[in-house]
Amino acid sequence: MHTGLLALLPVALIACSGNVEAPGADNATMQGAATQGAANVPAGAKPFTETVIADFDSPWAVAFLPDRRMLVSEKDGRMLMLSADGRTRRVIATLPVDSAGQGALMDIVPAPGFAQNKQVYFSYSAAGDGGKGVVLARGVLADDRLRQIEALFRAGPLVEGNGHYSGRIAFSPDGKYLFFTAGDRQKFTPAQDKQATLGKVLRLTLDGKPAPANPLAAQGFNPAVWSYGHRNLLGLAFDAQGNLWEQEMGPKGGDEVNLILPGRNYGWPNASNGSHYDGRDIPDHKPGDGYEPPKVSWNPVISPGGLMIYAGNRFPQWKGDAFIGGLSSTSLVRVDLNGTAASKGDQWDMGARIRDVAEGPDGAIYVLEDGDDGSQGRLIRLDPQS
Repeated sequence: MHTGLLALLPVALIACSGNVEAPGADNATMQGAATQGAANVPAGAKPFTETVIADFDSPWAVAFLPDRRMLVSEKDGRMLMLSADGRTRRVIATLPVDSAGQGALMDIVPAPGFAQNKQVYFSYSAAGDGGKGVVLARGVLADDRLRQIEALFRAGPLVEGNGHYSGRIAFSPDGKYLFFTAGDRQKFTPAQDKQATLGKVLRLTLDGKPAPANPLAAQGFNPAVWSYGHRNLLGLAFDAQGNLWEQEMGPKGGDEVNLILPGRNYGWPNASNGSHYDGRDIPDHKPGDGYEPPKVSWNPVISPGGLMIYAGNRFPQWKGDAFIGGLSSTSLVRVDLNGTAASKGDQWDMGARIRDVAEGPDGAIYVLEDGDDGSQGRLIRLDPQS
């Protein structure tokens, strides 16, 4: 249940982590719960201060509106709108979510033309005939309610199980197309299946239809497919140069950051820098294997949550870099981006699983704790150390 808004005070926490994934739970949920206790962090340990803005019940994503109000999704299907200071909130929609396992009301992204059309795109997991799947939907924000809600796209086939929905949303820089991630649903082979949209990055029109001239349609693929061979894609973002970056959870090891290129096969489940959970080997990515390798990978895992590419001025030293929420690693992870190259940067212990990370209109970095272990999931603003 909600515990109310927390005081706007600096916060620091400590953490623990593990390395287990089970059916129905991602390596975010199953790799150890964060220790929720106050701790003194030595001065200078982090190059930012932390201020708690609000707390939630198992939040999944945060997005900012042009007037600095915030939208937050919660696992059980509630979409909240908060004032710019986080002190007041209201439920603007409750969606028919199947929230078992990794199911949730997931990503929220205002439309490119939000200032005029007030449209908000979002994703959620839902049950249907024959199983469950991830849904892309859209609504219109009017009178502080989300109205005219419509489902635009459903990834398929529907299958049994509660894992690897993915459901991240990114708009092309020109605002004409929507990119959407659909996980492999812990079924492995759909990621390589030409007709399935599972285990794929999809390029859609703003109405949820396959975008014209997608690169693999002529080869017999589902016409929505942009890239394939993915596992559980929990981050998707364009950089200032128009490059599309994606991060996904590997199996036992092998979490990835990928540069998404049209028509490429990223290898899952035939190639991975990790291994199966029962100890069976998976061939590593290697030159000439026909699969696009990750730009960065982790072993041990970080369990990547949301992905943000920083474009603000409050942290000028990090402009253009990627930031990833770490779930089992209870961390905020920075990745240096340099054109189409990437390398590991910093990793800061945040003391709780981080589900999402976003840049605010003020140029501050906001992290959203997962809160799926019975703890509060808090929204925390990061500001430069004075």
